[in-house]
Amino acid sequence: MIGRLRRARRPRPAPGPAWQPTVERLAWLVGSLALVLVPHLGRVPLWAILGFALLAGWRLLAAERGRGAPSRWMVGLVSAGLLAAVFLRFGTLLGRDAGVTMLVVLAGMKLLETRGSRDAYIALFLGYFLVVTNFLYSQSIVTGLYMLVVTLVMTATLVGIAAPPGTLAVRPRLRLAAVMLLQATPIAVLLFVLVPRLPGPLWGLPKDAFGATSGLDETMSPGNITQLSLSDEVAFRVTFEGGRRPPPSELYWRGPVLWTTDGRTWGPGAVDRSPRPPAIERNGAPVDYVVTLEPHQRRWLFALDLPATVPADALISDDLQVRSVRPVRERMLYRMRSYPDARDLRLGPLQRASALELPAGAHPRTRALALQWRTETADERALVERALAYFRDEPFFYTLQPPLLEGDTVDAFLFETRRGFCEYFSAAFAVLMRAAGIPTRVVTGYQGGEYNPLGDYLIVRSRDAHAWAEVWLEGEGWVRIDPTAAVSPSRIEMGVDAAIPQRLGRAALALEPSEPVQRMWRNLRHAWDAMSTSWNRWVLGYGPATQRLLLGRLGLDADDYLAVGAVLVGAIGSVMLTIALVGFRRRRPSDAARALYDRLCARLARDGLVRAPSEGPTDFARRVARDRPALAEPVAAATRAYVALRYGFGGDLATLEREVARAMRG
Repeated sequence: MIGRLRRARRPRPAPGPAWQPTVERLAWLVGSLALVLVPHLGRVPLWAILGFALLAGWRLLAAERGRGAPSRWMVGLVSAGLLAAVFLRFGTLLGRDAGVTMLVVLAGMKLLETRGSRDAYIALFLGYFLVVTNFLYSQSIVTGLYMLVVTLVMTATLVGIAAPPGTLAVRPRLRLAAVMLLQATPIAVLLFVLVPRLPGPLWGLPKDAFGATSGLDETMSPGNITQLSLSDEVAFRVTFEGGRRPPPSELYWRGPVLWTTDGRTWGPGAVDRSPRPPAIERNGAPVDYVVTLEPHQRRWLFALDLPATVPADALISDDLQVRSVRPVRERMLYRMRSYPDARDLRLGPLQRASALELPAGAHPRTRALALQWRTETADERALVERALAYFRDEPFFYTLQPPLLEGDTVDAFLFETRRGFCEYFSAAFAVLMRAAGIPTRVVTGYQGGEYNPLGDYLIVRSRDAHAWAEVWLEGEGWVRIDPTAAVSPSRIEMGVDAAIPQRLGRAALALEPSEPVQRMWRNLRHAWDAMSTSWNRWVLGYGPATQRLLLGRLGLDADDYLAVGAVLVGAIGSVMLTIALVGFRRRRPSDAARALYDRLCARLARDGLVRAPSEGPTDFARRVARDRPALAEPVAAATRAYVALRYGFGGDLATLEREVARAMRG
């Protein structure tokens, strides 16, 4: 009994040197973190990026010169200063922008104080978390592919942190990381498909996660729609059902309706909203379509004139403006029906008064012209045509670069500059009509769109933003009048590119639609947008409704959590079993490697160098080097070859056999 106790109390071999932050390990760590920060350039303050670069460079330089990490009091002092800078910049340490900036600072600080493997793992896990933060700003295919590459590099860095120095070259390290990601992919797909989806956009995120995007506003003044027309950002996509797609001249996508004006800026009026379809006179055949609306942080939805249905969780106003009950903060899909030939015959006394109101004393020259026309033209329809003829016959020009309007903007535009964009024409026309006694309102939205034949849908972009007018004519109701069409018919028939030569369109390139370069460019754009649309629909748009539909096709009830959970556990178990079986089939080289290494250990044991059961190969090699310096180099080389082959870091059996033989001869 005493002998057994004595054997149990035999002193353990002295441990080898601890994990060291070598230049190679730190370079991989810094490089992977730098890659994940590239998309954040311009999102976080420049001083935070420069601070990260300074701290990372400091740590690399210290490692190259053989120095350790700075003292903990210095690290704490610098950390406190940087966190205080984050708080002073944002007024908080919470939220999207402040939180991401703080993570950037923490990653740099963790690099600075990296001493052991635990510090390296924490810094790398901060990098994995920073990968996720990039999706708070963009969820595009490009972002997804780039983050996949970054994750591959980070996983390769993780492999390198665990591997002994010098045992793993760049290519084997990346190959092993790729294999690990491929093995994890089926499990990730199963979790994505089967785990219950939470409704709503990125549930629980702070308010600043929903950054402002370009789009229409509730007010209109000269210049704001012009700015939108410089952007190619997608506003929404439309898929028509039943094979009917209206011609471009009928593609008026109704948005905010403006009633009030102070002489320069137009704003909304007081209207009633209801979840019930409007009471319009439905003439002609309906158009059924599905709109995929990009998030714009506001409430309005867009519908083809004139809308006859109301989507779920939406309301429609008296002036036929469709609005969501909550801000559109995620991509939204809704189904609509419209009647392009319908008539709206509703105008109450309050609406009539609002549609005739003009600011006192404003637009004297415009009022005088309208009163002259009124005395000379008794018929309201003829008066409207006379106003359109005025825009058509006088030297008005459609341009994105109008001169500055001073003083009374409407008078200056109609009688002096005569150069502008759609909001200039619609606002001036509305003032003319109101001054002539015809109720008029301004409608903003989008006009036209680009048809994508590869996906069979219409793309409406920010540059398609448009404004037009609606006048009230007795016996006809509200009638759409687009004064821009009188000045530039090509804007309505062919889109904004055809109307503005300054833009990079067919006019600027001097290319016909049938020419190869133009056709190739258009096809590439359509292919990319079709791919992005599929990504948006099946990946980003995979919500509760889509999951319920997909699981239903698989014979599962999405609400039966026990059944779905059982399928999930069974599927993951099958994947892991398959991976294990494939791994067992590839164990022969590692078994042969183990046999060769055991021979080396037996040879060293005969010389008094016994490897303890708890002693790893690398630690054993370090002890051999300390106790028998003459054997240090051959045993270390044999150990590196064994670790590389045994644990899947690369290498080959012939190299291990050669190094073991050399170590045994030593």
